[in-house]
Amino acid sequence: MDYLAQMGRELAAFEACLGGDLSAPVEHCGDWTLYDLASHLGGGNLWAAAAVTEQRGDYQAAPAPRDPPELAAWFNGAGRVLLAALDTDPSASAGAIAPPPPVGFWQRRRCQEALVHRWDAEHALGTAGPLDPALADDGIAEVIDVMAPRQVRLGRTAALAHAVGLHATDTGSRRTLGPGDPVATASGTAADLLLLLWGRLDAGDPAITWDGDRGLAGSVLAGALVP
Repeated sequence: MDYLAQMGRELAAFEACLGGDLSAPVEHCGDWTLYDLASHLGGGNLWAAAAVTEQRGDYQAAPAPRDPPELAAWFNGAGRVLLAALDTDPSASAGAIAPPPPVGFWQRRRCQEALVHRWDAEHALGTAGPLDPALADDGIAEVIDVMAPRQVRLGRTAALAHAVGLHATDTGSRRTLGPGDPVATASGTAADLLLLLWGRLDAGDPAITWDGDRGLAGSVLAGALVP
């Protein structure tokens, strides 16, 4: 997976949204507007760049500018800083969180963050475009292997009481979220399953089909699987 190339495309697509209504509410991000989301993603990119180049986790980005052209330029610059910082050996150590992950962790993490938030931005403007199937499939794996376990470890959500199967009908992947045998299996495209795990798609959405006890599975998916 060429995370840097994918990230560059996702950040460019997000930046294109900044010509729209910056006061548009972002449905799945609390009371945030599109401006707030841009500030979050751009500031997070600068934070991650500092984590890699300065081995620090206390970086705080200055507030994003309010003027639309200045905001777009700021966001673009933050993306370029991050891409330059991550253009190095994926196995190199990068500080900021414990245990210190390699650079490859941040390549993947920031690419997936850009993917989901690009969808959020376009969705806020009523123009949500498709998610790359292979990248979305990788995002499912990240939630299962990295994000959900970390959320539990940090006490942000309860330990998963049941397992949920996830079958991506376009990529063919089959994975399990949680311990033991799945109480139900959700089937859909990799993009729809990723959006389901990120709380962007409801378990009852017609894009998802179920085999098994959807109620128990829904109780697992209702947890804070991602930050």
